[in-house]
Amino acid sequence: MIKEYPEINLQKVRIGIHKETVQLVKMHNEYNLNSILHFSTNIICFAILSGYFILSNKKLVIINSWIQEFLYNLSDTIKAFSILLVTDLWIGFHSPHGWELMIGSVYNDFGLAHNDQIISGLVSTFPVILDTIVKYWIFHYLNRVSPSLVVIYHSINE
Repeated sequence: MIKEYPEINLQKVRIGIHKETVQLVKMHNEYNLNSILHFSTNIICFAILSGYFILSNKKLVIINSWIQEFLYNLSDTIKAFSILLVTDLWIGFHSPHGWELMIGSVYNDFGLAHNDQIISGLVSTFPVILDTIVKYWIFHYLNRVSPSLVVIYHSINE
């Protein structure tokens, strides 16, 4: 076709290539702008939440005392069962698809390109590390507060 109509087709091809190039540049710039906006939004949200926690410490103390009073009034069996239920639901290894969605959305929220290898690596390691940290924190706290609760927790877990 180019040989038959060399002048017309070359102009159309050049115009088409130019339009496609402009469109690709616009898409690339839009993607970069969205990445910058996501990152700056996350920083602003972190700053606002940090400021709120620092400035409203009195409210947090009241909420903390109410939660501690509520938890101390529960029996040790209910506490152990609740800890087991919450940690299994929250950290649950039984849901890799859920972890993929959650890590992928956080990954995309920071403006990073989707990468299956990185996400699958995080899915295989992050829940295990998080589970270890949470259980260490729970048992460190429980051994000081109620050693019988640790025994009940182990018997329920088995």
